[in-house]
Amino acid sequence: MQLNGLKQLTVVSGKGGTGKTTVLGSFAVLAKDKVLADCDVDAANLHLLLQPRIEERHDFYGAKVAVRDDSKCIGCGNCELRCRFDAITVEEVNRFACEGCGLCTLVCPAHALTLETVKSGEYFLSDTAYGPMAHAKLMPGGESSGRLVTVVRQQAEDIALRDDRGLVLVDGPPGIGCTATAALTDVDLALIVTEPTLSGIHDMQRVVQLTEHFRLRTAVIINKWDLNPDNSRRIRDFCEKHSIPVAGEMPFDETATHAIAAGKPLVEFSDGPAASAVRQAWERTRDLLV
Repeated sequence: MQLNGLKQLTVVSGKGGTGKTTVLGSFAVLAKDKVLADCDVDAANLHLLLQPRIEERHDFYGAKVAVRDDSKCIGCGNCELRCRFDAITVEEVNRFACEGCGLCTLVCPAHALTLETVKSGEYFLSDTAYGPMAHAKLMPGGESSGRLVTVVRQQAEDIALRDDRGLVLVDGPPGIGCTATAALTDVDLALIVTEPTLSGIHDMQRVVQLTEHFRLRTAVIINKWDLNPDNSRRIRDFCEKHSIPVAGEMPFDETATHAIAAGKPLVEFSDGPAASAVRQAWERTRDLLV
């Protein structure tokens, strides 16, 4: 979606471990006038490569859970009987199990239970050597991860518009759930990083179904393409059938793992074949954003 000329690219994957963050981390080095957004809030790791310096820290209140006023409770047990999540007993309320449905507040004759918004995580505004960055951390068992992704994207957009930066690079979560949907909504290009395995192909196809549903422009990068050339050919054939450009094909390269261990973006750590392929992929991806 263009906001005063602002372009947004989200890098996603159908499954974890395909190299999505490795690609996005290198794009952060290569792109100009950008803002970075790590929207993989359940398991954020872009910060491990970009080493952000946190400038602002904010609490995120997303979920509602049941809270009991013990002074009003008469111990009737209606709440425990009706809760299908086993989140409440006469003795206590388990906030981690509570789904915030509110049924217990309706069946309590003493009105001892209410729903209250609780802290689910934190989001941060940071500076990196490659530009400003918005990112977040969802608490273990925290709810409303999709809303937290939206908050991170909004913060990144605000920074880009304030500082007159023309691009937001979003490191999206794997899969096709609510967090992936929130990371993809209204972006100018969805870039799927996949790998030539049966599970990689299957999950890539599921993400394509999602991007087609939202009518998003889509491109694909094949990581470790040379480990199974036959499956890489199947990916290319699928992309051709669906008019999806293949923006890059990265060979297997052990320096990619070494870069992760060193906490550096691949293109800064190495000039090897994988780094060269990422550079070429960025050139093609940049052209698709025009």
